[in-house]
Amino acid sequence: MNIEETYLEAEADIKNNAYVEAYRKYESILYEEPNYAPAHNSMGWLLKNQFDDMEKAENHFLAAMKANPLYPHPYFHYAVLLTDMERYKELEKHLDKCQKIATIEKSWVHARRGILNELQMQFEEAIKNYESAIRITLSDEKIKDYKADIERCKMKLELKQEN
Repeated sequence: MNIEETYLEAEADIKNNAYVEAYRKYESILYEEPNYAPAHNSMGWLLKNQFDDMEKAENHFLAAMKANPLYPHPYFHYAVLLTDMERYKELEKHLDKCQKIATIEKSWVHARRGILNELQMQFEEAIKNYESAIRITLSDEKIKDYKADIERCKMKLELKQEN
């Protein structure tokens, strides 16, 4: 089996909503190559988003990070999983780890911290993190998004202060 080719076929299956086919292909890849980080990451995404199996998804994200610590995608997906599960202390530790990984865009880390702060109604801290994200990103599109995040937090801060 050509692992890379099968992986690309599985990714195409996901784009075509053929989730069962993608699942089977990822399984076959991991049977042949148990430490293939992209397949673990994609399997985790599939399990989380299409099958609502957070425990198995988490195991695959962790396996992907262990198999290839510089492969950035499972770090992103694991952060979303922790956020969705409201496991904020673990998310803080995970973001600390992400800050030290060369292949992870640091503006993303600050933005995720902003989301974490915002969910905890710490709007001033969220604004600071979104501002930090703006300072270090090179993407005009992300700057627009982070500015919108700041404006949303300012509005929430005003509501909080009024009540």
